[in-house]
Amino acid sequence: MALEVGACVEGKVTGITKFGAFVDLGEGKTGMVHISEVAPTYVKEIRDHITENQQVKVKILSIGDDGKISLSIKKAMDPPPRTSRSVPRHVSPGRPGGFEWQSSRNESGNFEEMMSRFKQTSDEKMSDLKRSLDSKHGGFTRRKSQ
Repeated sequence: MALEVGACVEGKVTGITKFGAFVDLGEGKTGMVHISEVAPTYVKEIRDHITENQQVKVKILSIGDDGKISLSIKKAMDPPPRTSRSVPRHVSPGRPGGFEWQSSRNESGNFEEMMSRFKQTSDEKMSDLKRSLDSKHGGFTRRKSQ
């Protein structure tokens, strides 16, 4: 059987490394499943998801000119059933995804007023930070001895 990109085939896991798993596809062909293609979730340890000698269904992602075969287990899985998402009652049906497109903050005023408020808030935060750091150092400042 000739292997084709996009085909889903069965194979046997022959080896596991920290970066992927090797799968025997039969007829002397071996492909590799990269760690990012093992499961639809984050995979820290491949052995938590598959074991050696396990039969797996894989999708052929690519076949290189050098004969290297790139495989995916997660893309060979059946997609999860789609659930109908209902729109919450408080969202008007005309809003895609239920997002509020206008800012809820009151940002009236011109640029100078906004900059003035920003500077005042920034100064308050800096003085709070300085006060906090002084209290952690006992309120004393270091002086260089001459």
